[in-house]
Amino acid sequence: MNPETPPRISVCIANYNGMNVLGDCIDSVLAQTTDAPVEIIVHDDASTDASLQLLRERYPQAELIASDANVGFCIANNRMAAQAQGEFVLLLNNDAALAPDALATLLQEAGQQHPRGILALPQYDWESGALVDRGCLLDPFYNPVPNTDPQRRDVAMVIGACLWIPRVLWLELGGFPEWFESIGEDLYLCCRARLAGYPVQVPAASGYRHRQGASFGGNRAGASGLATTYRRRRLSERNKTFAMVICTPGAALWLLLPLHLLALALEGFVLSLLRRDARLWREVYAGVWGALWAQRKQLHAQRYAVQSAPHRMPRRYFSGFVLRLRKLDMLLRHGAPDIR
Repeated sequence: MNPETPPRISVCIANYNGMNVLGDCIDSVLAQTTDAPVEIIVHDDASTDASLQLLRERYPQAELIASDANVGFCIANNRMAAQAQGEFVLLLNNDAALAPDALATLLQEAGQQHPRGILALPQYDWESGALVDRGCLLDPFYNPVPNTDPQRRDVAMVIGACLWIPRVLWLELGGFPEWFESIGEDLYLCCRARLAGYPVQVPAASGYRHRQGASFGGNRAGASGLATTYRRRRLSERNKTFAMVICTPGAALWLLLPLHLLALALEGFVLSLLRRDARLWREVYAGVWGALWAQRKQLHAQRYAVQSAPHRMPRRYFSGFVLRLRKLDMLLRHGAPDIR
């Protein structure tokens, strides 16, 4: 944290109204055992709580970007990455906390990657301490399937709550697409990296604890089953579809996309009927079709740019996919989600 020493690692923390969790996050960075120089950058997204006061009084060593307007997760992380000076960037949620050896482990693993790609750590639930995932695989419709196998290092994606990437690779891939707003940007970035031939991996060692859903609502199963919000579900379904359109190699898209849209329509019709909730259909499921049409020119241009660049064979890209339906698994295990 010596300001006179150029940082090797830039830890970037996006914060919005996280006063109650932010201290645990930053303290975990300050407690790291690595000798590598580290800088902490916090982007406050126009918080209405006392986050700014906490940062200025308790953590003056953190570089603060105080936004006048709420701009969302993608823009917040892009701003921090643009300011970062480290060789590596670690995107860290304000509701997450690193194990003491986390940065040392990530730095060691990065030295063994050829070429250097994206890394993360095993994720553990904050309350129970149970393993959540060691990165994720993807089902045919780009739904994340948690990987719990310690022997499997190569995965399809890691979540943005703890995402390590060389700064040069971040710049090459263009960071997060700001028109995604929030949710699914990690899926997009990992798919882009893998398509271009860069690994996405999770080592067996170390880890981080995460208050799942604390920063955005939903995203975890409780005692009463699955719970989420209209906004999270809308962004998730829309941005997952965007990532599919942009990143799916070759003619495979024209098989997967119609099946995906058909499955979404069926899911939306059944859930809306069971819940007697026209808003669910209108905002979440019909919204995907509307978003595809509204963004069609941007999606076409982005897909052309991504698919025209040198990339790995489709077989290698799809090695991170599994032939199981994640949503069906969750439905059978937890029942229909409660959306509020």
